[in-house]
Amino acid sequence: MKAVVLAAGKGTRLRPLTDEKPKGMVEIDGKPILTRCFEQLVELGADELLVVVGYKKEVIIDHYGDEFEGTPITYAHQREQSGLAHALLTVEEHIDDDFMLMLGDNVFDANLADVVRRQHEDRADAAFLVEEVPWEEADRYGVCETNKYGEIIEVVEKPEDPPSNLVMTGFYTFTPAIFHACHLTQPSNRGEYEISEAIDLLIRSGRTIDAIRIDGWRIDVGYPEDREEAERRITGEVEVEAAETA
Repeated sequence: MKAVVLAAGKGTRLRPLTDEKPKGMVEIDGKPILTRCFEQLVELGADELLVVVGYKKEVIIDHYGDEFEGTPITYAHQREQSGLAHALLTVEEHIDDDFMLMLGDNVFDANLADVVRRQHEDRADAAFLVEEVPWEEADRYGVCETNKYGEIIEVVEKPEDPPSNLVMTGFYTFTPAIFHACHLTQPSNRGEYEISEAIDLLIRSGRTIDAIRIDGWRIDVGYPEDREEAERRITGEVEVEAAETA
């Protein structure tokens, strides 16, 4: 199974950490976020890494070259950062089977393998990791509604009035049907082609999308304080503090 990693963003909210490098190359506990992504995807069985680059792409390409721990890397260039659906279309020509998708600015310690296993069962056209967040934070994410079977019946991107507090994380599996949906998406109010709209188009066309609840944690590294929190979790400082206050 191939794995797509989206790493084209500028990371403006992470400045000055991203003045000279893309946010995927920001280090956490001495290791770039992308290295952690690649390690996990290879462990999950990725036989090729398709990396979508853009802002300061040469930093990523020079660092990793054409392979990671023996797994070949193919780069695709997103010339304009116009949303995740737009980014995904840059690798369409390289994919003809089910694949994994990971956002290159997310740090996971979670049950990613459960998502891959569900995709291999051939009962769903897509599956992805979801988590519950505080209701007051749900409007920052792609919000999901599910039925009693755990299938996603609607996805809404950053709604003003969230229908639930269950949100998408940055790890998905898809069949190639997602590319047709991406072609059909229209620019959102933010002027971007949203992956959430592409997923909603799949649902409305009768495709089955499964939600896998997160077991563990993930951090979307958008701000310097997110990087600090991810580092605390990786190094175990969070557990130490919890034990000291117990």
